[in-house]
Amino acid sequence: MTAPLKFSAFVMNTTSHILHGAWRLPQAQQTDFSSLEHWVSLARTLEAGRFDYIFFADVVGLYDDYQGSWRKFVDSGLQIPSNDPLVLASALAYNTEHLGIAITSSILQEHPFDFARKISTLDHASGGRIAWNIVTSLSDNAWRNFGYDAITPHDERYEWAQEYVDVVYKLWEGSWDDDALVQDKTSGIHADFDKVRKIDHVGRRYRVEGPHLVAPSPQRTPVLFQAGSSPAGRRFAARNAEAQFIVSPSPEAAAALIDDTRRLAVEAGRAPRDLQFFQGLSFVIGSTEQEAQRKAAELDEIIDPTTILAHAAGGLGYDLGFYDLDTPIGDIETEGTQSTLAWLREAVPGREPTVRDLAQLRSHSGRVVGTPEQIADQLERWRDAGVDGINVINATIPGSYVEFIDEVLPVLRRRGLARHDYEQGTARRQSTGRDRLPDSHPAASYRQGVVDAHWHSTRPAAAPA
Repeated sequence: MTAPLKFSAFVMNTTSHILHGAWRLPQAQQTDFSSLEHWVSLARTLEAGRFDYIFFADVVGLYDDYQGSWRKFVDSGLQIPSNDPLVLASALAYNTEHLGIAITSSILQEHPFDFARKISTLDHASGGRIAWNIVTSLSDNAWRNFGYDAITPHDERYEWAQEYVDVVYKLWEGSWDDDALVQDKTSGIHADFDKVRKIDHVGRRYRVEGPHLVAPSPQRTPVLFQAGSSPAGRRFAARNAEAQFIVSPSPEAAAALIDDTRRLAVEAGRAPRDLQFFQGLSFVIGSTEQEAQRKAAELDEIIDPTTILAHAAGGLGYDLGFYDLDTPIGDIETEGTQSTLAWLREAVPGREPTVRDLAQLRSHSGRVVGTPEQIADQLERWRDAGVDGINVINATIPGSYVEFIDEVLPVLRRRGLARHDYEQGTARRQSTGRDRLPDSHPAASYRQGVVDAHWHSTRPAAAPA
């Protein structure tokens, strides 16, 4: 029997995340993003609906200029102000019992030693419900915020990311044995010295002695998400990710992407099903098809297409504000995200997509309009294409999620397309039936006694900058 779909709520600690302009709707409460109660209430709603994750996107800088200025982002609230989602995680964990908490964090923004410590602490505090969305940051402003002159080239960022994850794998998986923490009050031995290791990592960018300062958490390594469909991004996902966030334009395109990425996972020494895929979709729900279409038209009236284009241009790492709308996208070369280009070419087969196509497609990207039954029909097509989960994009918070939970999920459950209840255990157990990474994952090579011989025989000679 095919497994039910998994569901995550795709949110950001800001007002205007994806469907720009929808925050102006009277029922939209995402302007309350600075309120902790806003997020705690949403997390409780999602858990009551049996969502798998609340999935926080994040940025650490502005997208690149639009029409020669960053004014557009401030004027429209396009992901500014934007608060740190990691700070929310412990409060959300305390106020929920089963909901997974996925946090986006860039290799740019935090040293891997400190990041590994924070994530392990959160994994302990949540009972093993933390996930990490690994990103490399695609805007020049983000890189300048951390002292660089400009963005590092695309493929080199993924080489950097590989060293970053190797450092945290060593800390999470290899520094402590499972039974190292003794806490024996009679003998006075708190931890077994012979079962705790320094990692002695010396690489191109990082030099980390260790040991990890946190004993093994329920998952050790958090559930690993990654987005991006460029060749380098998919190779990185095939080696490291447990779940990949995709934005394919159709189930057929998703099936091709999924099959090829699973092939890459096998080439990396993993099992095809070690990697799951979450498709990003938004929903306009009506009791009749006519009502759904009316609501979709009303949403189009409030969405700001110029802000949609400014966001898309920022994702490309290039100012599209000065380009004619009929300019072919292929004429614009950038070091920004290559996945946007791949998505556009999938969505506009047979010709080179233009700037106009980008604006139009982004405003309707992944939108499913219809009755709950019609939406269930579409979600069944996505599942049959190989998609494991849906990353639910909101127009309003909490309304988009309340409506989906109340109207669509009951239909999905009747069809076996959604879970009825949670399993007990960690976020990874909810998805895969196990608490820890499988032996086929590269992080597993750093476990226990294997680790010392491996690190000391493969340590590169180059010192970090």
